Amino acid sequence: MGGGKWRGFSDIHIIIDSKKYNVKFFNLPPSTLHLIAFIFLLTTPAISFCQTKTDIARWQETAKRVNIVRDKWGIPHIMGKTDADCVFGLMYAQCEDDFQRVEMNYITMLGRTSEITGEENLYEDLLVKMVIDSAESVKDYEASPDWMKKLLNAFADGVNFYLYKNPQVKPALLKNFKPWYPLTYTDGSIAAIQTSDLTANDIKKFYQGIPTDLALNQKKDPEHLIGSNGFAIAPSRSSSKNAMLYINPHVTFYFRPEVHMMSEEGLNTYGAVTWGQFFVYQGFNEHCGWMHTSSEADVADLYEETIVKNDKEIFYSFDNALKPIKIDHATVSYKTASGIVKKDFKIYRTHHGPVMALQNDKWISMQSNNRSLSGLIQSWSRTKAKTFAEFKSLMDLRSNISNNTVYADDQGNIAYWHGNFMPKRNPNYDWSGIVDGSTSATDWKGLHTVDETIHLYNPEIGYLQNCNATPFTVAGNGSISKKKYPTYMAPDPQNFRGVNAVRVLDSRSQYDINSLIAAGYDTYLTAFDVMIPSLLKANRMLIANDIKADITKAMQLLSEWDHRSAANSVATTIAILWAEKIMPELTKGRKGLIDMPFEMPRMLNELPDGKKIYYLSEVIKKLKADFGTWEVPWGDINRFQRIDNAMKSRFDDNQPSIPSPFASSAWGSLPSFNSRPYLNSKKRYGYGGNSFVCAVEFGKRIKAKSLLAGGESGNPNSKHFKDQAEMYTKGQFKDVLFYREDIFKNMERNYHPGE
Repeated sequence: MGGGKWRGFSDIHIIIDSKKYNVKFFNLPPSTLHLIAFIFLLTTPAISFCQTKTDIARWQETAKRVNIVRDKWGIPHIMGKTDADCVFGLMYAQCEDDFQRVEMNYITMLGRTSEITGEENLYEDLLVKMVIDSAESVKDYEASPDWMKKLLNAFADGVNFYLYKNPQVKPALLKNFKPWYPLTYTDGSIAAIQTSDLTANDIKKFYQGIPTDLALNQKKDPEHLIGSNGFAIAPSRSSSKNAMLYINPHVTFYFRPEVHMMSEEGLNTYGAVTWGQFFVYQGFNEHCGWMHTSSEADVADLYEETIVKNDKEIFYSFDNALKPIKIDHATVSYKTASGIVKKDFKIYRTHHGPVMALQNDKWISMQSNNRSLSGLIQSWSRTKAKTFAEFKSLMDLRSNISNNTVYADDQGNIAYWHGNFMPKRNPNYDWSGIVDGSTSATDWKGLHTVDETIHLYNPEIGYLQNCNATPFTVAGNGSISKKKYPTYMAPDPQNFRGVNAVRVLDSRSQYDINSLIAAGYDTYLTAFDVMIPSLLKANRMLIANDIKADITKAMQLLSEWDHRSAANSVATTIAILWAEKIMPELTKGRKGLIDMPFEMPRMLNELPDGKKIYYLSEVIKKLKADFGTWEVPWGDINRFQRIDNAMKSRFDDNQPSIPSPFASSAWGSLPSFNSRPYLNSKKRYGYGGNSFVCAVEFGKRIKAKSLLAGGESGNPNSKHFKDQAEMYTKGQFKDVLFYREDIFKNMERNYHPGE
């Protein structure tokens, strides 16, 4: 094979059933060795993965240049010679803390969930394959600048070294991570895929020839509007005269761990990283900080395509001509009782994008930008930004999809951008629904510049806030003019949390880091300023005699309630359970986004008094049946209980849990705690809301405090699995250890990856 001779021994390390075998081959070229390894992999089901001696030697050399310092909270501080070394160490540390979540995020973004869960997720996987092209991710990897390629290689090496050093860990599917994987998932937000309200079920119906009604998908369930909060405080409102940032993502619990990365190439960034990604998504460095909130800014559009078919081809109408539909092929594998089965699909595409639904005899295609190399470059580069000008220049990459950005820095600047990737559109069309795909008038016309998008720098009022609501109240009365911008840039309605944020931030002229945390933990439920008076005014003649005493007492408690959620409050229990009962009635038949603070009074007026009282009586009956009395304090039923990731784990009333005083952000609470009852539970348990929370003060030295839901580790046997649980339910923050001297003073363990 080839013209040269190969002399000496070559090794391949193979792991089978947790045992490592060293196989020696004499006088064989590397290409033949890799072929042997590949054949061995295909023919030996028990193999976890195989790597060459060169790979292992590279990993071991990299590990020597990396220190993982775990502090007393288990937070990993990754210290490396280069940025790539830090990425290697970060991925190793993430895998130590929760490999299952790291792997699952990539299984999802590769469209391979069905290989684990079965046919039920078949169309979710097809949706991913339609909008996330793995082949394009590979091309982007090959086209990456050298510095990015080093980071991507370090990503794969860090995970694969972890699997090599921990053969007892059994991946569900991905036994060898590839360096292009992060290019499937370049954003970091919880809304990883933008589909303009289109769902996997709509795709399933399309392939079954069944029409759908996409307008129904736009109705939002308030309990799932968990969102995020971001506050920036200018020096004029800061007691230290330093700018401050409040970072408060509301996501599914344990969605992001807390990390710190430090390299000799100038990287020094702290914050939350989405499992499996190698950049800090929401956080800060020595000079500036950034918080992302989710946005309704229109970054994906649906097009109604007019289809014409003949015996040989399928066409779509465009500008009075027929264009051929492009047909790609995709295969989705799924698990069955007898093994893996593959299902082939034809994916139809117009120049707008893949066809994903059928409505009113029209095919519905979607245009979007769900991943890009520039998006990953932007996500990484902002972690090293040193000035406001540099951060703004990175915003000019315009590849941050779905995200708003709240910013503060050590020079006293605060800023807000509503969205970033923003296509130019014809403002004469209604982009909130489906537009006509048969005319070039609805085609995207490039991207808006950052200066053309909604933004605000250093407002006179001295603060900026966003709670997934309209950008036109980000600075209270000193906000942005709505008239200057097309509707598609900000379809976001106001919400009760946004109302509360403005109320809270307007109420204080000066903040320090503790009062900023207190503001972020304001438990006032603004929704009940509207909802409770409507109930109290209901016709008491409609109350049946057998429940009149209980209803009267409950209404008395509600009339005396201060509208703040609290663990010892019976009124909180009654109000929230009643509100959850009536919300489906209020939103029934309403389509699209609902501007709750303004529409709620009218919605309540339309609800008959009898129903308001009926649902209150239902709440009282259910509480009595479950607990023997309806006078149950909120903390007795609203609980925080951390369970592990295993499918067999379930919330359990018989297991230890902690009372939580917090409520869903749907009702206006700034600290969000979404909870619900589960199968066989009478109590309700938190599943999302406040996760990683951090307050940062910029200046000559960083001062920061943070808090995690439960703890850093996903391992139930670790002391860091729930060492922050009690603090979490009380809003008690820990000091962020940002400087080396503080890290080593509070060090629990210092080691190289693999030790």
